[in-house]
Amino acid sequence: MATETKHIGNLSGKILIFGGVYSNLQALEAIKKIAEEHHIPVENCICTGDIIGYCAQPEETIQLFKAWNPRSILGNVEIQLLEGSDNCGCNFEEGSRCDTLSQQWFSYASNKVTPGSIEFMATLPHHIQFTFANKNITVVHGSVSNTSEFIFKSTPWTRKLPNFETTQSEIIIAGHCGLPFYEENTNKIWINPGVIGMPANDGQPKVWYVILDDSNNDFKFKFHTLDYNYSLANQLMLEHGLPKSYAETLKTGLWDNMDILPNTERQQQGLRINF
Repeated sequence: MATETKHIGNLSGKILIFGGVYSNLQALEAIKKIAEEHHIPVENCICTGDIIGYCAQPEETIQLFKAWNPRSILGNVEIQLLEGSDNCGCNFEEGSRCDTLSQQWFSYASNKVTPGSIEFMATLPHHIQFTFANKNITVVHGSVSNTSEFIFKSTPWTRKLPNFETTQSEIIIAGHCGLPFYEENTNKIWINPGVIGMPANDGQPKVWYVILDDSNNDFKFKFHTLDYNYSLANQLMLEHGLPKSYAETLKTGLWDNMDILPNTERQQQGLRINF
């Protein structure tokens, strides 16, 4: 079974960080190509969890992930699948639109993934820790203490700080919330690379990832957008009877609803993200 934290030692060079593949095989194929174009070794490619999710090819996505073999932690979706649950574990308000739609895609994913894929998920750790450019870095999904916790840029630093203290890290890399952002405070940095399986509610079909770089012995990070065949991903969702509104999001770049978002992030819907 999965360990709580996997320590992978010291890394150097470029590191590709991406999150939320969400069963979007076309996006996974595109990010794999980015790694190859930048000559980033597979051991320096790290996913923040939720390999499985909204889109139409959960089993195919797991198979490509296994064949490529980047590192990953458990997302809440993987944990729920391992536990045989009937929902994604995001703790949506019962009866909300997110709750209703998640039941549709989670049931679909549960029926598609094979026992072999479930066994693969069971090998993933909850967290990954490593050193890079003289920084201690911890990769979490939501937060260290709660895989399903939604943490956004507007989330008070007082909720972020315990993650650094608990892990004795200068850098936290997180996923889950679906939006790319970073925040620096008291020589600590919280980085969310965004997700590649769904757009960032910014009105663009492109998705987001981050590359870390230690050139000149400095810690650097840069956000990038990823182009992929979102039209095919959309088409496959519709063909398999998955929620039409989520399929449309792949094309419009706008979320169907904003139930999980704080007011600050709600007001940013459709606005271009700049770093």
